Amino acid sequence: MTLQPHFLAEPLLEFGQGQSVEHPQDGLFLYGPVKRIGSPGPIHVGVIGTADGIALLRVWLRQLVGSIDVERHDQLHTLPWPGFEAAFSAPLISDPLVTIAIAETDMLNAIGRSNRYDAVRSTVKLFETAIHEHLRTDERRPDVWLILVPESVYRYGRPQVSGPRDGPRSNLMSEKSAAGFLQGGSLFPELAEEAATYLFARNFHHQLKAQLLQTDVVIQVLRETTIDPERDLDHFGKPTRSLQDRAKIAWNLCSTLYFKGARAQPWQLANVRPDVCYVGLVFKQDPSPAQQREACCAAQMFLNSGNGVVFRGALGPWYSEQTGEFHLREGAAHNLIAEVVLAYIKDHGHAPAELFIHGRQRFNDEEWRGFLSAVPAETRLAGVRIRPTQDLRLFRSDLDVPVLRGTAVTMSKKEGYLWTTGYIPRLRTYPGFETPKPILVEINQGAGDLVTIMTDVLALTKVNYNSCDFASGLPVTLKFADRVGEILTASPQGMAAPPLPFRFYI
Repeated sequence: MTLQPHFLAEPLLEFGQGQSVEHPQDGLFLYGPVKRIGSPGPIHVGVIGTADGIALLRVWLRQLVGSIDVERHDQLHTLPWPGFEAAFSAPLISDPLVTIAIAETDMLNAIGRSNRYDAVRSTVKLFETAIHEHLRTDERRPDVWLILVPESVYRYGRPQVSGPRDGPRSNLMSEKSAAGFLQGGSLFPELAEEAATYLFARNFHHQLKAQLLQTDVVIQVLRETTIDPERDLDHFGKPTRSLQDRAKIAWNLCSTLYFKGARAQPWQLANVRPDVCYVGLVFKQDPSPAQQREACCAAQMFLNSGNGVVFRGALGPWYSEQTGEFHLREGAAHNLIAEVVLAYIKDHGHAPAELFIHGRQRFNDEEWRGFLSAVPAETRLAGVRIRPTQDLRLFRSDLDVPVLRGTAVTMSKKEGYLWTTGYIPRLRTYPGFETPKPILVEINQGAGDLVTIMTDVLALTKVNYNSCDFASGLPVTLKFADRVGEILTASPQGMAAPPLPFRFYI
């Protein structure tokens, strides 16, 4: 084994007027979003929350239309917020198109129920029903819905979190009884419906997204304390949350609002090879009693621009307790990638020249045969394993700053380490707390140039439209893999989701 050092230049992002810079905030501030077909119209939001939360959000939206200065000028991560239209060349209408108030007592009574499946499902129904009723009775269609939740819904609407001790008692049947109804069927529809509550994940965010996947409704869940930390105080009268700079919150939230509301990318990768397609493979075990030992697979397809679509694959016995790994059977692997290729051909008129499948584990020979059989002869296919690791650390003895982001060490033509975090000259700092850890990049199947693949991986850390940060630690193909899988398995609606743009999942 020969260790060979490399340094990969920071990938550039493209913005308006074809201009390219490193940092999303620089590009949006100077040039606006990347050019799209047609001019983006005004972005209208709908809001569902408590009456007090809606009032807070009205004030916050008006602030987002204007500029917000940074609170600490010694922090180098964030520029002042210039205002929504100044950044995105599209107006954000500060007066919500639709507002739906839900009584906070109704939320507290629902999320506080003693049975956590009942609690989360009941809370989701409050918002889900409100949206469905609006779609049924009102022609107004917000571009994006803001789901504004009090801290109690966020705190108790997550898995592995117990409910409040003084919450109302739930009358839902036990999980053991429900499993019998779900697996063996029932002659009593009302009991089967009650048992079906256990088919839904105990995660408010994921379950609500899953329930809306087939409605063409795009949502952004937002905590009230993000707008006003004083909404939740500890025993000493201090806010329980420590928030980022408000200008940084504005950059992150508005990038998401533009991506979801305008149906457009704020930026895209610059100087990329044409006709390249990246696929991130997603696996998630179905936690419901009716599908024990079954797992859901999905493919996240991203084009060289960064735009993405999620394809749901087959449910099956993909997980092995012996190896602790997920692997598809040949037929399922073929069907999943065939769907990706067909979507690419429909969008471009031809098959991709290169298709890279990213995964967190090695691809076995059976699933690789399925992948190969799904791509045309003119498409070069490569399987790449990417995973965080602590196998190797680098220290700079001559300087007090960490290793540079973009540093790479190859051990062979197939395997190497890449530092996607580290010191960033543009920021003049390292935005982290501990010694930067690399990710392992390995060409497991197929062929390709390892340094080129690493360069692509580094670039894909810069297309996270859920924030306006300089970069992420993982490429977008894998960063949201767990979330996508969890949303798909969060409800029966999610398990039946059609191929949808990535904005429905983040």
